[in-house]
Amino acid sequence: MAQLIKLQDYISRYQIDMNRYPAQFIRMKKNGWERVKTEWESGELVQKWEHIEHIKENEIEEKKRFSLIKKLFKKNQTKDEINVPIKKSQNELSIDEEQLPDDETTLFFEPNIVYNPQDIEELKKIFMDQFFHFQIKWASSTLREKSFVNSKFMRDSFLRTVLQSLPDNYLVLYYPVVKLKNAPVELDVVILTPLECLCITVIERENYSVFVGNSEREHFWLKKVGETETKVLNPLIQLNRMETIISKLFSLNNVTMPVRKILLSRNGYFDYPGTLYNLEFIDKRDYPKWIQELKHSTSPMKHMQIQAAKTLLNNVETTSYNRML
Repeated sequence: MAQLIKLQDYISRYQIDMNRYPAQFIRMKKNGWERVKTEWESGELVQKWEHIEHIKENEIEEKKRFSLIKKLFKKNQTKDEINVPIKKSQNELSIDEEQLPDDETTLFFEPNIVYNPQDIEELKKIFMDQFFHFQIKWASSTLREKSFVNSKFMRDSFLRTVLQSLPDNYLVLYYPVVKLKNAPVELDVVILTPLECLCITVIERENYSVFVGNSEREHFWLKKVGETETKVLNPLIQLNRMETIISKLFSLNNVTMPVRKILLSRNGYFDYPGTLYNLEFIDKRDYPKWIQELKHSTSPMKHMQIQAAKTLLNNVETTSYNRML
């Protein structure tokens, strides 16, 4: 899985120690998978699953009994006209997952397999889906701080695909907010491979939309869906700005890494005359091949890749709060 080193303006542990956490992430994922795989192959996972089912059955019975008692109590209360308010003690807290101390959970992944997978591929899918949710939390917290994460990222199909499809040595910044002199600027998707920096602008509307452009300088393109045509903001404006910002930051910090621009649509098509320097159009026709090519990279993580990540992380906005208030 690719490593999410920055999500929007959320806190990131990679900002604290870019040398330490990539290796820790890989080790944590590998150990978690080996543990689950061994338990599944030995049958221990089935026993755990059966134990969980037994506990759930007992909980259901307890709830039924409690519900019956509650109804009887309410009936008697109405009958006897008793109305005694029940107050919580000031020391009694309503505890949920967010209120529990989770320093350990941000550093240790314990998958929860709630049913028995039929084969290794199904087990792997369950593991990857759970690890994706953990990774969002991992990428937006440190031992002392955390950020409020918008739930939309848990449902973001492109983020999920990028993280689950690409190898561990890819570093992802997902819509990071960069600090500039005048104002903070939100970029799009940045992927640092061992060899290059990919600046990706995703444009997706209705299925089979066709985006027609004539120039990278024009303000609007046309979006065609069947016989309907509407204007959309030229996506190359944002893409070019992102490439310019990143290239300047690299230059100021002596990072020698090529920057490549990609305009991407997984469910639509591009109609653009000719070609543009250092720009690749990836649409519905090219996307499967493109993601597969990225997926099969065998190059190890490079020193310049780490330096590029540090440069970007040193120039981003962060919004967070302390865990211990």
